[in-house]
Amino acid sequence: MLTDYSYSLYDCQTIDDVKKILLQSDILGLNVTIPYKEKVLPLLDELSEEAQQIGAINTILIKNGMAKGFNTDVIGFEKSLQVFKKKHHHSAIILGDGGAAKAVRFVFEKNNIPYIIVSRKTGVLFQKLTEKMVDEYKIIVQCTPVGTFPDVEACLEFPFNALSKDHLVMDLIYNPNETLFLKKAQYKGAQTINGLLMLEQQAEAAWKIWTSI
Repeated sequence: MLTDYSYSLYDCQTIDDVKKILLQSDILGLNVTIPYKEKVLPLLDELSEEAQQIGAINTILIKNGMAKGFNTDVIGFEKSLQVFKKKHHHSAIILGDGGAAKAVRFVFEKNNIPYIIVSRKTGVLFQKLTEKMVDEYKIIVQCTPVGTFPDVEACLEFPFNALSKDHLVMDLIYNPNETLFLKKAQYKGAQTINGLLMLEQQAEAAWKIWTSI
């Protein structure tokens, strides 16, 4: 049981706020979330191997005055995928192209799962995503913040009619527990999972980094 540590929340409005936190002498490490998973990279002294490949981090270790970035989202997402993936889940659609999506891409590449990226600016544009494409790719991963509390009625533009019981739909959001995106996917019979298991698994990995357990 860990008794000599505490975990606090920092509401950062700008990247300068993050920079100030990194300079505090009593901090052992940090978790980083949207929108700083990529923006924080120039502030770090070192990156782990997986963080270098991904180009985004969510965990920082501060040791001997040096800040090193890690990506434990990879661990969290991979463990979630292992729990719920079935044999016919052999290809994927990634919705979004931010830091979280980069971790998801890393896991798919590691596990030889082909994927396409759908976003507003790169890859396949959301308005170009067809029902035929959704039918072909049985794993759908929602990596954007759309639908996060308090905007719980927000939902991505998506051809839900193409979903079936053969689809695995993963939304990395965990607040609310069930996004409108997941509700619409469930209505079409898809197997759904939110981001809570991923959150728990990445957090355990982060604690191990900070405490060397």
